[in-house]
Amino acid sequence: MALDRITLTGLRVRGNHGVFDFERRDGQDFVIDVVLELDLAPAAASDDVTDTVHYGELAGSLAEVVAGEPVNLIETLAHRLAGVCLADPRVRAATVTVHKPQAPIPHEFADVAVTIRRQRA
Repeated sequence: MALDRITLTGLRVRGNHGVFDFERRDGQDFVIDVVLELDLAPAAASDDVTDTVHYGELAGSLAEVVAGEPVNLIETLAHRLAGVCLADPRVRAATVTVHKPQAPIPHEFADVAVTIRRQRA
């Protein structure tokens, strides 16, 4: 069965992640995109927000993780964010992209991002 999707893109949150001391001290903005795969038929039938993932609450939970305990790698951050998405048992899979547009790279660039996909066993 093909799954439906809920997509949240461009969630911008200040965090203190990185391998360098100045990244942890000064912080920087991270941009988060998530795609949740789940069956949305129950929500469509009931027209009740309790039958789906409340994306406002999801955004708040993701923001808490990004603003919370620092990690060295955005790979680790993405993994933690996927765990937040999969905490809702209705979510069968989650794709998470963590963008680090202010990464300490000594060349002009538009973005650095890591994307992971996690699914239920």
